Amino acid sequence: MRVLALTASAVLCAGLCATGAASAATAGSVASDSVASGSMAYGFAWADGKGVLRITPARASLVKEHGILRYKLKAVAGAKEIRLDYTKAAYRRITVACDLVETEGHVALDGKGLGRTKCGPADLAFTLQRGPAPVRVDYSGKQAVTVSEFLTDWGEAKTAYGTIKRINDTTVSFKGIKLGYTHAVGFNRVTASCSSGWLSGRPVNADHDGLGTKHCAAAHLTKVLKAQQHPVLVKADYNPLSGELQEVWEVFGDA
Repeated sequence: MRVLALTASAVLCAGLCATGAASAATAGSVASDSVASGSMAYGFAWADGKGVLRITPARASLVKEHGILRYKLKAVAGAKEIRLDYTKAAYRRITVACDLVETEGHVALDGKGLGRTKCGPADLAFTLQRGPAPVRVDYSGKQAVTVSEFLTDWGEAKTAYGTIKRINDTTVSFKGIKLGYTHAVGFNRVTASCSSGWLSGRPVNADHDGLGTKHCAAAHLTKVLKAQQHPVLVKADYNPLSGELQEVWEVFGDA
């Protein structure tokens, strides 16, 4: 599990641009109701090339639950993605050491609910390799200055049918929504082989709804979408708040 949390709940959500924050004694909203000045963004950071992250701002509020500060996040309609170079950024983790994957039951938070363990760009690169990370980014122009982790809850996953098209090797457009994926994405094919072309070959591995039953890997999803010139029909599980594609089913009979 990629999560950095005290409980079994994970830390997938989206972000915010805010003008201020509250002290540890505050339990309530700390963000403005609109996307703010543009020099600060809370959200889910994704790797977007070497030393670069992308984040889509959203609103947030700081709450205290069971004595622990965490953020509740809400997507902002029309919020534009921000792309930042983090190669010279300070990285503040909620773990007690830079090389930990999870908190292991101990968190290092400041009075604003942000990580206070001082780490570097290489540690952030390691975190982003594992998938999206909930962070506050303080930035200047196109440069991230400080990237700070925080605790949040998983967003609600959705399931839908729609067309999918490759953007790059770890990003797709599904029903017009930009979604990232990691090595953990599920890919269920109707083909005989995981490396076969879309809907090609026999025998067909599909259930009574025409959904693929052959379990394949993220690398196969990347390869098969790379070969498609046009969007293809799938069923997908995804998290619209964090922007993560979680599972994909090839649909037999797609025309």
